[in-house]
This record gives sequence, C-alpha cells and structure tokens, in this order.
Amino acid sequence: MASNGSDHSVIEKSVGVQPAQYITVGVGEPQDVDGWVVEEAQVCISVNGEELATFMASPRDLEPMAVGFLANEGIIQSAAEIRHLRLAKSGTCVDVWLHDLNFAKPRKFIITAGCGGGVTFDDLSQQHEPLVSDLTATPEQLANLMRETHMGAELYQQARGIHTAVLATPDKVLLQMEDIGRHNCLDKLRGAALLGGLATEGKILLSSGRISSEMINKARRLGTPIVCSRTSPTSLSVALADAWHITIVAYLRQDRMRIYTHPERIIRTNNV
Repeated sequence: MASNGSDHSVIEKSVGVQPAQYITVGVGEPQDVDGWVVEEAQVCISVNGEELATFMASPRDLEPMAVGFLANEGIIQSAAEIRHLRLAKSGTCVDVWLHDLNFAKPRKFIITAGCGGGVTFDDLSQQHEPLVSDLTATPEQLANLMRETHMGAELYQQARGIHTAVLATPDKVLLQMEDIGRHNCLDKLRGAALLGGLATEGKILLSSGRISSEMINKARRLGTPIVCSRTSPTSLSVALADAWHITIVAYLRQDRMRIYTHPERIIRTNNV
C-alpha cells in the first residue's frame, strides 16, 4: 500500500485528540494515513470532596462542563453558589466546592445519558475474549448498506435530529432502529433481535453516530465483528476494537471510508 508520509509532529496536538493510523479506501490504491481521533477519557466530578459522577467524555473544557452538569441536574442555580473550582492534576477530574457545606449527595448516583459508567481500557480489554469470525465485506457492499441505512431512516427523513442503527449481512439490511441516543439504537436492535429470534453474532452493525467505547462494548455484546459509522471513532473505541478483533469503518460514504482496525475483513493485502 502507498503511504502519504504524514507526520504527527508537523501538526500541533490539541487537547482532546490522539494520533491514529487508518487506511483510506477510494479512488486509486488504498492509502495508509497518520491522522487523529477524538480522545475519550474517564472524567469525574466531585462536590465538597465527595465523588458525584464518573463518565466518559472528551478531556477538554472540563471545568465549564462540571458547572453545566451541576446546573442541569438542579444541584446549583448559579455560579455564585460555587466557592472553589479546580481541575485536578490528572486533568480528568474536577473538584467543586460549594458555599453550602451541607450539600448531600443524591441517594441515586447521577449518570448522564449515554455515559460509559467509568469504563476504561484496562477494565474491559482483558475481561472479554476477542471475537472470532470469518465475516468479510467489500467496500462497495458497506457503502450500499450505509446508503440503505440513510434511506431507511424514516424519522430522520421526516424530522432529522435522530440517530439510526442497522443490523445487516453484507448483502441485506435485517433490522433498523432509530432513537435520539445512538446507544439506545443498539439496545433496541438487540431487543428486537431477541424478540424475533434473530442471531446478531457475525453480522454487520452500522450507526449514524460516533463510535465511543460504550458503542464498541455494545457491539461486542452483539457479536458484530464489523462496525460502521458515518462519523468518527474515539481513541478508546479504536483500542478496544483492536483488542477484541472488531473492524471499525468510519466516515463511510459512497466513494470513501476510513478503516481503523482489522482491515483484512474489508480489503485484501499482500499478506492476506
């Protein structure tokens, strides 16, 4: 394969991104590219010295995120209620001290929609065996499936603002679900498959949303060795997919795509 010779040192690294290598497939020969993926990290918020919430997020602008989180949860009404706000040396935890020292942590632990529950690579990668599958698909088949996914998204076609996900074989869409949360789409797919007696193992999963660690974990639970998206993966999802032998195909369009992990399922190389 040809290489574009990109060098990460040429571009200054921004907070919230990590280097990544992928293969572009389009006109001409497949190209090896040195690029970037959005960083995903375990983030925590503590209030008056007690941990309140832990979830997965981009490790950027965490202090305003912590304040907004507290406001949206109804814990504070204004920034004036905050006595001290500090980002820990780790860069991923925010300590918030309120003027109200009698603040009591809610009885039910706060979890935001679509959070990863504090999952990390070490937590997951060694706990689950890699997927074993001989499933393959061509770039043309994946492009056709993504087009069918887009056209079959009934609510999206009507109103936009909603995610969709599909379970498919290389030649056929089997199930399609829509929801405002990309994670919820995968839950709906699995539920419909269970109720319909449809095995999800060895199928292709296509999603309109970003591939986060929670998404790749749900894909592992579904047993889908090929996961496709119209948008990007995160650094943690790429690492987990590599460990679990899952192929990530992102930025999937009619004439181009990026293959981040296990490209042998999609393109044949001299070593395959």
